[in-house]
Amino acid sequence: MMSKYRNTLLYVSIIGGCTALIYWVVTQGSKLEVNTKAIVSDNTAWENFLQTLVHNLESPLALLLAQIVTIVLVARVFGWICKKIGQPSVIGEIIAGIALGPSLVGTYFPEFSAVMFPTQSLGNLSFLSQIGLILFMFVIGMELDLKILKNKAHDAVLISHASIVIPFALGMALAYYIFESFAPDGVDFLSFGLFLGISMSITAFPVLARIVQERGLQKTRIGTIVITCAAADDITAWCLLAAVIAIVQAGSFVSSLYIIALAIVYVIVMLKLVRPFLARIAKYQGNSKLLSKGTVAIFLLTLIISAYCTEVIGIHALFGAFMTGAIMPDNMKFRTIFIEKVEDVAVVLFLPLFFVYTGLRTEIGLLNEPYLWEITGLIILVATVGKFVGSAITAKFVGINWRDSLTIGALMNTRGLMELIVLNIGFDLGVMTGEVFAMMVIMALATTFMTGPLLDLIAKIFGPLGDEPQHKGVIIGKYQVFLFFENKLSLAPLMKLANAFTGKSSVDTRIIAMHMIDSQELNSFNTQDYEEEIFEAVQEQATEMDQEVQTYYKVSNDIESDVVGMVHQETCDLLLIEMGYSIYRGSVLGNILGFTTRIINPDVLLNKVTGREKLFENSWFNARTQQIMNRTKVPLGILINKDFQKLEHVFLPIFSKGDLKLLSYAQKMIRNNDVQVSILDATGELENHTEFKENIRLIEQYKPNHIRIVSNKVVSKEFIEEFDLMLITLDSWKKLIETRSIWLNHAPSMLLMQSL
Repeated sequence: MMSKYRNTLLYVSIIGGCTALIYWVVTQGSKLEVNTKAIVSDNTAWENFLQTLVHNLESPLALLLAQIVTIVLVARVFGWICKKIGQPSVIGEIIAGIALGPSLVGTYFPEFSAVMFPTQSLGNLSFLSQIGLILFMFVIGMELDLKILKNKAHDAVLISHASIVIPFALGMALAYYIFESFAPDGVDFLSFGLFLGISMSITAFPVLARIVQERGLQKTRIGTIVITCAAADDITAWCLLAAVIAIVQAGSFVSSLYIIALAIVYVIVMLKLVRPFLARIAKYQGNSKLLSKGTVAIFLLTLIISAYCTEVIGIHALFGAFMTGAIMPDNMKFRTIFIEKVEDVAVVLFLPLFFVYTGLRTEIGLLNEPYLWEITGLIILVATVGKFVGSAITAKFVGINWRDSLTIGALMNTRGLMELIVLNIGFDLGVMTGEVFAMMVIMALATTFMTGPLLDLIAKIFGPLGDEPQHKGVIIGKYQVFLFFENKLSLAPLMKLANAFTGKSSVDTRIIAMHMIDSQELNSFNTQDYEEEIFEAVQEQATEMDQEVQTYYKVSNDIESDVVGMVHQETCDLLLIEMGYSIYRGSVLGNILGFTTRIINPDVLLNKVTGREKLFENSWFNARTQQIMNRTKVPLGILINKDFQKLEHVFLPIFSKGDLKLLSYAQKMIRNNDVQVSILDATGELENHTEFKENIRLIEQYKPNHIRIVSNKVVSKEFIEEFDLMLITLDSWKKLIETRSIWLNHAPSMLLMQSL
């Protein structure tokens, strides 16, 4: 006790003594102001505060931070909209950039645009976006598996190079047609034609890889071919781009030979010296899941030096970043760790800045005549014919059937972000006018947007894409339990529950374990390893339980919709998921924050408007769990896991007539796992239902002493802690929440049943 007062006295003495000393120093220091003239202001203290606040808001750093917040939020919203209509989110992010530029916000909200994106601030956005692109191209280089190219390039090299040469030639022909009307002053035809040609030849490897994953084609023959084609296309196109930039920078082909010679020396140094050095560093690192700061520093310095060298040579820093990623050590785990470190920052934070910077330079309003839109349509036509038709016909020529040939053409016609990078380089070099730049941006959007509809049309005409089934299907008549697990930790408890409802017999029951991952959370480089890891975990658990389990895996663009779509498409008798807790539950402020955050979620907003969710309903579930609850039309079990280990004794409280439906699930548990079930007749409902009593009597006949009725009005801590699981309807659980029942403090793991 004395120690407590002594510490308090010491604290007060130190703070008070130092405060007195500061006051004395300030008082004495003011006497030194002999020749200092005080600046007298006519403003009040409040006015001075407002002036300071406005000055701070207009500072370059504050403006940049405000721009980043605005850009990221708008990009995420537009990306979400595109995902919901089956398009890659990158299309939405590109559209968001155009919308924030002069084409929309600048036209209809010029005051906001002038405040948020003043001309003098664009330089900061430009540099930040370039840093983001360097990191992104580094990741793209790492995601290219050069071993696959070595092993399979001979099967796809003809298709890949044809998909570059044909659109390149058509682009040059188009340049001849529009050169006099649209080429900038002082730009020669060679530079204009080369950039138009290379712009037609680009394929967006990351967008293509993501579409292949989302369509479930990554393990099929056509998926392997198109990924290999795109990878070879990427490497070839970026080497061609480096040569084109060299020619444009030098002013003539002969002068560019010096730059190309330097570029060749650079590539040789990277392959023969830098690559072995990095491989040795990675070898010392071993198989550790964590990289030391020294190792990270070496690789990042290599990236920056490489980008610097290519910028100085004259073939652009992005080529240096791409080259550094491509020569990273072949160790898959090493690359995956580095990708995870860099990708999120590059994709979530920096790339939207690039999209908006591109949007600020794209003035669709310049296309103010029908003739200009005719030229835009011609550009889209030439780009589509060159890539789609050229790739498809070449694929058919080498012996691939029409369905797969057209699929290759549709996927290779995807341009997306990579096209914008090329266009911005051309715009910066002065090779394109504002009109041509806007036309080409529209072409990039149109060709990327048409990929999904083209694939759907091909599938409708020729049948499902791919040559390997992704799901074996289910058999009508069986009692089938689907479980959706988000990670390996939630797999074991859900499998135990599924086993309790089905038993070990595979004659009339079946378990289907589903795992889906957001396409944005997985890169193309480690998707196969991730899938194998997930399947291995399922099989280990199935072997341990001596239970046959069917697996379903998908890289998804909309997990909630795909989960619900899967159980509706098949004959599903019960869907099991683990509860995802809302981070906002548990306090008054939390409920307010949870409400506002859920309203911002577009899915939840739609449910609020249509009345499917109460306006101020507590946010006990996270958005994914809530969406599955709202959309599913099959019986749903939501597990609240409190260290669920075994299933021997189950507690089943009955509060209303609706709770009586739970007896059928209790019967399955008793029959399949010899579970002991204790039913609490909390409100006397059982006395009024002879059918329910008859069911209990039947259970007693084939499984004596496995079910009992409890009529305790007060449930003690000691009583409820005896159980392994509480089986309860969702409605009754919510009532317990609202009444703040002490049951919840001591209750075991709970399975909340939402019936139809």
